[in-house]
Amino acid sequence: MKRVMCIPNYSEGRDLDKVDKITECFRNKEKIKLIDYQPDKDHNRLVVEVIGDPRAVVEAVIESVKVASEIIDMRTHEGAHPRMGAVDVVPFVPVSEMTTEECVELANEVGKAIGDMGIPVYLYEDAATTKERKNLAKIRKGQYEGFFEKIKDPDWKPDFGPAQMNEKSGCTAVGARFHLVAFNVNLNTDRLEIADAIAKKVRHIGGGLRFVKAIGLELKDKGQVQVSMNLVNFEKTRIYQALEMVKSEARRYGLSVVNTELIGLLPLQALIDSAAYYMQIEDLKAEQVLETLLIEE
Repeated sequence: MKRVMCIPNYSEGRDLDKVDKITECFRNKEKIKLIDYQPDKDHNRLVVEVIGDPRAVVEAVIESVKVASEIIDMRTHEGAHPRMGAVDVVPFVPVSEMTTEECVELANEVGKAIGDMGIPVYLYEDAATTKERKNLAKIRKGQYEGFFEKIKDPDWKPDFGPAQMNEKSGCTAVGARFHLVAFNVNLNTDRLEIADAIAKKVRHIGGGLRFVKAIGLELKDKGQVQVSMNLVNFEKTRIYQALEMVKSEARRYGLSVVNTELIGLLPLQALIDSAAYYMQIEDLKAEQVLETLLIEE
């Protein structure tokens, strides 16, 4: 059975009525399952995870974009997380009997549908049409506020939709990619410059870990800062490697890790790798976890 996962991110994490309206698009639908959704007040962002039949997932995602574009106004949006649109990113991830190429086709279909709503769309990661657009951070640079000028540059003409910023809805990135692990590390300080400095050391673009993207964020409600990371290939750069590097850099400032956060789902193997590392278990396998034997094929 073909199954695809989609993890759309919406720029609303504080108004729970709006969160309900968006997530309702994924509830009680045939051939689709709403796995999880996480609204975050500090980030002012909603991350939704759905899995199911590719056609059913595509239809639900498009419906959610219509709803989000009606109820979210980017002209008044504020939040810690970088963003450029009401529906910020829409990545498709192959799960079973799906290829990356098929996910690219879904990304193009959804991208065109969003563009037809009058929202500029950029394809990224494996769906990218140019090398410069493969990296989401490069596309999103400047964020919502900066895109009014950025979109005028011929190099940043959207893949779908108008070559003009949508004031209310901003613009959207749609892509296909390997399973990404969103992993955050919170530090016992409110000094954002330290989180920024550590993020620069950890991320690949700053000379750090190959498959890690990282930024420093301020968590005002908690009086803390956060090193927010995306591990774009957890098999080649493991979670424990990223965490240990953050800990090492934090010690240079006399700081420690308060806790960590996992945003959304992650593959079991990612946990197995970290458990094996911290418990020093040699050749630990997923099959040694009891519950895995109870999962029906």
